[in-house]
Amino acid sequence: MPRDSVRVDSLMKMSTIDKKGERKRIMASDKFNRMGFKNAKEDVSDKMVKEFTSELITKLAKSSTTEHTNGLVTVKLAEKYGFCWGVERAIAMSYEAVQHFNGKNIHITNELIHNPQVNEKLVEMGVNILPVVDGQKQFNSIGDNDVVILPAFGATLEELQFLDRKGVQMVDTTCPWVTKVWNVIDKQIKLGFTTIIHGKYSHEETVATASYAEKYVIVKDLKEAEYLCNYIINGGDKEEFLEKFKFATSKNFDPDEDLKKLGLANQTTMYKKETRAIGQLLQKTMMRAFGPDKIGETYLEFDTICDATQERQDAIQEMIVDDSLDFILVVGGWDSSNTAHLLEIPILAGKKAYHVDRAERIRPDGSIEHRLMSGKKEVTANFLPPGPIRIGVTSGASTPDAFVQDCLDAIFLLKGLEKGVNV
Repeated sequence: MPRDSVRVDSLMKMSTIDKKGERKRIMASDKFNRMGFKNAKEDVSDKMVKEFTSELITKLAKSSTTEHTNGLVTVKLAEKYGFCWGVERAIAMSYEAVQHFNGKNIHITNELIHNPQVNEKLVEMGVNILPVVDGQKQFNSIGDNDVVILPAFGATLEELQFLDRKGVQMVDTTCPWVTKVWNVIDKQIKLGFTTIIHGKYSHEETVATASYAEKYVIVKDLKEAEYLCNYIINGGDKEEFLEKFKFATSKNFDPDEDLKKLGLANQTTMYKKETRAIGQLLQKTMMRAFGPDKIGETYLEFDTICDATQERQDAIQEMIVDDSLDFILVVGGWDSSNTAHLLEIPILAGKKAYHVDRAERIRPDGSIEHRLMSGKKEVTANFLPPGPIRIGVTSGASTPDAFVQDCLDAIFLLKGLEKGVNV
């Protein structure tokens, strides 16, 4: 292993330390900042307004019907959409750091958020996003006097320890909803509970969250949770269990011993209904396995579903009942988990929807390159029906309004060319 790389799969070497105490110790350092920089706030606010806001989206949001017609196209905006407070905070803090530490080398341990254009803007500003080689982040470019931004997804405890030892300035943009999950895990550890994390084991947020847990299993969906619960009730093949979750369990995990006291946590961008269904399943399982009278001693759950994620999912649930819509346009990073769930809701309801990450996916020849639920990318020719159309639009929590307007402008232009309609 290179001297300045941090291995994700070695996180659990720290299982004997007080992780909560260690995190607090590092955060108390005068080289750790999570409040932003007052001297840069006003300039950054002006810059973000210019770069990320949209006159059209603002108009739609203020409209009583949230609708706007341009030529042959009527757009209906979801009630809740786009930038959440945590993402806006992360971008603002990063912009402030670039201005405050002008002249210093500035790095980010990962993409700041899952929006390609925002990350590209930071690179244009001179920020270095650490490269990943064979699944390992490469830290060898970081000098002793450099500045390191921790992304909105958070950073692992091992990464914090490495940066602390190196003595660099850290700017922590971790979303407060993510740290709320970590605080829940602290309580689970104190009570001797194994943490069940509803998330994707390779997602940056879940990797960070797992680093603050002791014993844990990561389940990506209800199906995996059902497998785990069946094992608790009926037993099973231990080797098969460990193979199934080989990338999703803590070091030396023993399903025969470590599934007797469980606490639920989640990746904050997961589908809220599935997280709740998994919680209900775990509760019923523990009552069946150990008795209803023991449930307080065997199962622990706090609500850690992000408000912004929930609101955006609820809003698109309301939108899909409108049968007058020809399709729903979902705008957001293709690797954005919260945006992916906004696509799943209409598709699973039998509605037509397209997920694009930028306006360039809507092509001059009338085709659209979009992401499917499976993650595969597909090009659909002539995706716009002829004549007047009505489309719903929503965007992920890391998507600026200006990027949504760019996508809509591309659609207005295509439809305007259809019959020479002025746009």
